[in-house]
Amino acid sequence: MKLANWLTLFRMLLVPIFMAVVLARIPYGGLVAAGVFSIAAITDGLDGYIARQRKEVTRFGKLIDPIADKLLISAALLSLVELGQISAWVALIIIGREFAISGLRILAAAEGEVISASNWGKRKTVMQIVATIAILLQVPGGVFLMWVAALVTLVSGVDYFINAQEILKKTM
Repeated sequence: MKLANWLTLFRMLLVPIFMAVVLARIPYGGLVAAGVFSIAAITDGLDGYIARQRKEVTRFGKLIDPIADKLLISAALLSLVELGQISAWVALIIIGREFAISGLRILAAAEGEVISASNWGKRKTVMQIVATIAILLQVPGGVFLMWVAALVTLVSGVDYFINAQEILKKTM
């Protein structure tokens, strides 16, 4: 198995560890959870970079990497809702967009097309990570940042659907 795939699996392993730490309400739990989340987020960019640099892009990585990303952010959002730190509406907007874009990518794959990450998709990922870490560290304005992340997430989703018009026409 390639290093990039190991990093993806490592990120998935960090998800339950992150949730255990953030939900345990231990002293400095937010700081520890932010650390675990940050490590997981770093592996998100690192695995793709390594795979491309080493020319080791695999079907496994193409499929599992986006699942690992969605698992991480969904776990974080659900944990923050559980703790009463963010609105369930924010989580629904972000997680709903992830399902919608995953569905769009499945439709594209059925047509032999690939929908790559867009600039808006990258922006939404960065915003979600920054907002999550800010809330975990109790930075003032963290909740506002999460609402901004939700807005960027919506814009990103609309952008994907606008750019996938040809694919949608083929499948409808």
